[in-house]
Amino acid sequence: MRLNAISDRPGATKAKKRLGRGIGSGLGKTAGKGTKGQKARAGVAIKGFEGGQMPLHRRLPKRGFNNIFAKKLNEINLGRIQQAVDAGVLDGKKPITVAALKEAGLIRREKDGVRLLGNGELKAKLAFEVTGASQSAIKAVEAKGGTVTLKSITGRERPAADKIKSERRAAKRAAKAAPKGRKAKGEEAEGGEASAKAKPAPEKPAEGEAKAPKAKPAKKESE
Repeated sequence: MRLNAISDRPGATKAKKRLGRGIGSGLGKTAGKGTKGQKARAGVAIKGFEGGQMPLHRRLPKRGFNNIFAKKLNEINLGRIQQAVDAGVLDGKKPITVAALKEAGLIRREKDGVRLLGNGELKAKLAFEVTGASQSAIKAVEAKGGTVTLKSITGRERPAADKIKSERRAAKRAAKAAPKGRKAKGEEAEGGEASAKAKPAPEKPAEGEAKAPKAKPAKKESE
């Protein structure tokens, strides 16, 4: 081994690009930037620019939005659950929970829970403990004598959707029926009578007595 024969492995080092050093280097004149002008500069964003005209992505109307609070739920129909019960994969005597559905292979991951849908025919009496359920699914389960208990992601029970809607409607009706800063007609009438009673009637002068003339204000003395 000689010291003058020692070198790095091929590809370990890379020569620096020497820009603008003549046509023969391949990187002369424009130094690999292409043509002159705006496109040869760094940091210029001209994609979608239409020469000052309103660009296409701003001319088109906006539609919809992305709900950042939306939950990702597994959707499963009653017909699929009935098939699993008939096949013996799912035990219909126990409450059907998210964990039970995952163990039976009806869902792959628990995600944020399970939403029950009403497609298909349900024959057995089943008890569900799921995150959400459609109105048709709840009616179909209750028609067979079963129950649907809705639980939040934290595991707490919450009322069904129809119960929530009925409570909201009742609250709106109560808010509309309540007087807003005005008294009812009966209260106004009572208040008017009370105020009339409270105010003393003006004294009338006796017959034959002349009314006392009102005193005129004294005129200011002229200088």
